[in-house]
Amino acid sequence: MIEPDALDLRFPKLRSWEQRETRPTLRQLEEFARATHTPIGYFFLPEPPEEQVPIPDFRTIASARVQRPSPDLLDTIYLCQQRQEWYREFARMAGARPLGFVGSASVSSDVIEIAAQIRETLNFDLEERRTMPSWTEALRRFIDLADTAGTMVMVSGVVGSNNRRKLDPDEFRGFTLADALAPIVFVNGSDTKAAQMFTLAHELAHVWLGQSGISDEHPTDAAQNAVERWCNEVAAELLVPLDDFRRQYDRTADVSIEMQRLARRFKVSTLVILRRMFDAGALTRHELRNQYALELQRLKQLPSGSGGNFYLTLGARASKRFTRALVVSTLEGRSSYTEALRLLGFKKMSTFRELGQSLGLPV
Repeated sequence: MIEPDALDLRFPKLRSWEQRETRPTLRQLEEFARATHTPIGYFFLPEPPEEQVPIPDFRTIASARVQRPSPDLLDTIYLCQQRQEWYREFARMAGARPLGFVGSASVSSDVIEIAAQIRETLNFDLEERRTMPSWTEALRRFIDLADTAGTMVMVSGVVGSNNRRKLDPDEFRGFTLADALAPIVFVNGSDTKAAQMFTLAHELAHVWLGQSGISDEHPTDAAQNAVERWCNEVAAELLVPLDDFRRQYDRTADVSIEMQRLARRFKVSTLVILRRMFDAGALTRHELRNQYALELQRLKQLPSGSGGNFYLTLGARASKRFTRALVVSTLEGRSSYTEALRLLGFKKMSTFRELGQSLGLPV
């Protein structure tokens, strides 16, 4: 979202427009609408419209519900809803059956049992995870397994493919669009990868509830909402079973050293391990928040590495399951290229062809 200072530089007469000393031309108004991602018709209304998030909103700041979603958040949800609508029809035409796990749980369901069910459904085996070289590799595997099992996982830090519109993790960390045929989990890729692992697990718990919603929860939160509290508990148990953690945890060791050791053993981020230390009674809520803030700062200072192959990254942004289905449908003539480019956020056919080739499809 463009900053106010940047708007002042781009539109020198903005203050005089606001004070009604001068009026913008239609061309200036159109440019301002594009810059702020605002429908131009809004400027002709007597009062600004109250735009609401189109799914249940579980985000809170100081226990108060968050107001006024940003255009970036709204546009991301709308795009995912369009993708979901397309894929639902695609799956229905292909004769797909409803996914049995969607809506199979409730907030009264046993946390340990549901976490085990998710691991089994995804084949997210703890022993296999321990053999992986790093927790970041385990995160990639986690995303692939969820996507393969039927939940389209979209991880992106920008709106669509627009790298100028970065998503703010302080506004939201993820959301779920529950659906029996086309469930979607969106993870804010602008958040640290360490935090993304917990977000994905949290949103999968939403899928099991069959409950759409937008979240900003992370491992340090004492969730006020019963749904978010349950999803946090399932997420932590899914990633690191508490009984196993207690057997492995050395309470006599330094917290920082033990945190690193257990992160390597369970192949999860150190942030998740801190949450489990709290759950095991080894940290107070205050200590958890302090340790989490210190560790998050350390992680942010680490080299982020390269962005990787653009086309492989796109598969993560739009879900490999969704992307492959859309490309195949388009190549077979069942979907138009115009629709495919719109849903993928492309403008060039050459980009579409190269994407198809990266997926191993005969483009």
